Amino acid sequence: MQKPILVWFRRDLRLSDHQGLSWATAQGRPIIPVFILDPETEGLGAAPKWRLGLAAENFAKSLGALGSKLIFRRGDAIDVLSALIAETGADTVIWSRAYDPTSIERDTRVKAALQDQGIEAKSFAGHLLYEPWVPKTKTGGHFKVYTPFWRSVSVSMTVEVPLPAVTTLNPPENWPQSDAIADWDMGAAMRRGAVVVAQYICVGEAAAQNCLSDFIQTKIDAYKQDRDYPASAATSGLSENLTYGEISPRQAYHAGRAAMDAGAKGAEHFLKELTWREFAYHLLWNFPELDQNPWRPEWSDFSWKQEDALFWKQGRTGIEFVDAAMRELYVTGIMHNRARMIVGSYLTKNLGIDWRVGLKWFEDCLIDWDPASNAMGWQWIAGCGPDAAPYFRIFNPQTQAEKFDVDRTYRDRFLDTENSGDARAFFAACPVSWNLDSSERVIEPAVPLSKTRKNALLAYEKFKELRG
Repeated sequence: MQKPILVWFRRDLRLSDHQGLSWATAQGRPIIPVFILDPETEGLGAAPKWRLGLAAENFAKSLGALGSKLIFRRGDAIDVLSALIAETGADTVIWSRAYDPTSIERDTRVKAALQDQGIEAKSFAGHLLYEPWVPKTKTGGHFKVYTPFWRSVSVSMTVEVPLPAVTTLNPPENWPQSDAIADWDMGAAMRRGAVVVAQYICVGEAAAQNCLSDFIQTKIDAYKQDRDYPASAATSGLSENLTYGEISPRQAYHAGRAAMDAGAKGAEHFLKELTWREFAYHLLWNFPELDQNPWRPEWSDFSWKQEDALFWKQGRTGIEFVDAAMRELYVTGIMHNRARMIVGSYLTKNLGIDWRVGLKWFEDCLIDWDPASNAMGWQWIAGCGPDAAPYFRIFNPQTQAEKFDVDRTYRDRFLDTENSGDARAFFAACPVSWNLDSSERVIEPAVPLSKTRKNALLAYEKFKELRG
């Protein structure tokens, strides 16, 4: 009897363009798909942990349609895998690589332990277009600015064609027992917010492919000119699907590339945005502390305020663009990218609060939370990250609203409780302990924008002087 292969699924919950699964099926041996709720996964924030659970449930159904199963087990990864090896006789374990420090430490430990047992342990690419250590500058170093990174990879790197979907999986002679994922209650920390956010999510491989197809057919041509308008729904909407591997970046890239070759005006910019995600992982790989310490080491001495910023989290700053964005986050589990820059600038510049406060809040609330993109985004907006701009960038949320939400569609959607269901939904999703009144409308700014902007610039100038 052929020994089974254990395929450990994490953030690669799809059947198409799955390099590890394709390799496993080519061996002609029984395959046992496994999903593990290990301590690293237990440590996810409320929204990403809940959304990951939904992705795993959906993927289990996809496997079931092929006559296979997804075995759910809880515990330390090496303990779970060792137990499954003993139960099934498997002699090979494979998985798709992850690149954040926590996952790297776990995977390194698991691979070493398995090899000590005489078990073949293999990892495969698939979460990115390029392995993050591959792009190099002309001098052999890593990139520190996005534009040269884009120019280099767009010319010198080839994105391979996606692999076809796996359509058959050989079952083992006997299936091991599985936990019921519902018993894990992965959405417990979402509390009442799960019911609200569930109305806005796009779960599963089929839904992701439909989302990509719709974007290519109806939106990509105008993507570059419309993507900054939060009320326009002009983006691909694929961030959550890429996060959980319900679609591969190669599939998105080649769809965008085909659209560019066909003359779609916004297609190249879409490819640049996919490459921005690659750049984030390139930085994280070369600076594993990206979510903890300033990427620019001189910023370690900057005097950030250590405050909770509760009124910012609640969308009660009195600045409508900021408040609408913070409530969009709580209602939908996502936030438009233009809005992310606005709320980040307000927190770190106007309030002078540590960027890591915002990073942790997003880590808990975003269904599309990505360790590399979240860390790079917050460092970029705070000024301590990889930004080529030679000045201290401060966004004015009022002028930004006048430019990107001129008819108030976005702000009214999340703030006008009399006329908008999405605005009312915030009060159904937010913690009861906040004790917020839906009839309250915060109209007075908590801090004066012009004064706090000047304070931020003065603090920056003083900081530069002290640095010499």
